[in-house]
Amino acid sequence: MINKNPDQEGFYGDFGGAFVPEVLAANLKELQEKYIPFIESEEFQTEFQDLLQNYLGRATPLYHAKKLSAKYGTHVYLKREDLNHTGSHKMNNALGQILLAEKLGKKRIIAETGAGQHGVATATACALRGLECVIYMGEVDMVRQATNVSRMKMLGAEVRAARSGTKTLKDAVNEALEDWIQNPDTYYLIGSAVGPHPYPDMVTRFQSVISKEIKTQFEEKVGGLPTHILAAIGGGSNAAGAFYHFIGEPNVQLVAAEASGHGLETDKTAATLHLGTTGVLHGSKSKVMQTADGQLIDPHSISAGLDYPGIGPLHAYLHDINQLEIHDATDQEALEAGRELTQLEGILPALESAHALVLLKKVKFKPEDQVVVNLSGRGDKDLPTYLKAFGL
Repeated sequence: MINKNPDQEGFYGDFGGAFVPEVLAANLKELQEKYIPFIESEEFQTEFQDLLQNYLGRATPLYHAKKLSAKYGTHVYLKREDLNHTGSHKMNNALGQILLAEKLGKKRIIAETGAGQHGVATATACALRGLECVIYMGEVDMVRQATNVSRMKMLGAEVRAARSGTKTLKDAVNEALEDWIQNPDTYYLIGSAVGPHPYPDMVTRFQSVISKEIKTQFEEKVGGLPTHILAAIGGGSNAAGAFYHFIGEPNVQLVAAEASGHGLETDKTAATLHLGTTGVLHGSKSKVMQTADGQLIDPHSISAGLDYPGIGPLHAYLHDINQLEIHDATDQEALEAGRELTQLEGILPALESAHALVLLKKVKFKPEDQVVVNLSGRGDKDLPTYLKAFGL
């Protein structure tokens, strides 16, 4: 039997759990005990669904990309998470966790961000609910995602630069965790399907609205189920959301693109499932890019949101039981896929989403296949990178 939800200890098969300092054990225990009763309560769901519809703008469209379909000789649909308020899927989770933090009586919120979309989503949710907000972001990412840094500041958040290590996403997570250790009364709003239990499951549940909508919309538009669901994975929140309601469906293939940077054979890559081994990172047991003696290997991706040396435990589990097909996508392939969508369909995708679009070239589709690509975010934030790459 395939488990799309973890066991009581937070494990999906061999992956997951909660490996944290003792000072955080009480916080996590409270969250582990209360998150499901809170989330499943009628009061919570009424408020959450109202925010998703009337504040966030859900349901997002399922768009039949006719030019893209013609080019690749199959039926291609885009799940338009880029049309959410703030420009990505990240807001689904931010709103859910903010409501949960309020239920727990928390007044100060911290978060980490790579591409900045989760930071913007968290800052937006905090502004909406009047909560103090501190966002940790790698100094390198602050430069390449300067627009999102400005948005966070405009929303009233404090943005703190992570200057350790590679000054990217993993370092922002490290510093956010250190803040949480120093300030255990703070609520840490994790943005991806990573971290100690219950975060991977909690993020997945909030993001599962994506696959729930895909199922309903596809049945209405086409009938039946799609044959393939495509998504990019770094930590894995957008993929977890897009896959969730299709896990265990025998006729639906789940396919993920990992950021391979300059190539799998180089030391400038972030392809964890391709190259990683089992280890513990940021409180969870999963696949990790590490040396033989357990030292982290610095990842690289042109996409700040995929520049992470680990993977969510759900994805590690699905891959381990052969329920997830993976391919790699290089920086250059992602740039070209992003430009192709922009010029064929008039939709500028985030570089994270562009990695998923690379799969259209990598997977052998039949003419009758029905392929859904999760377009997790819009590319305004990445425009300087696109322009520089293409000399525009």
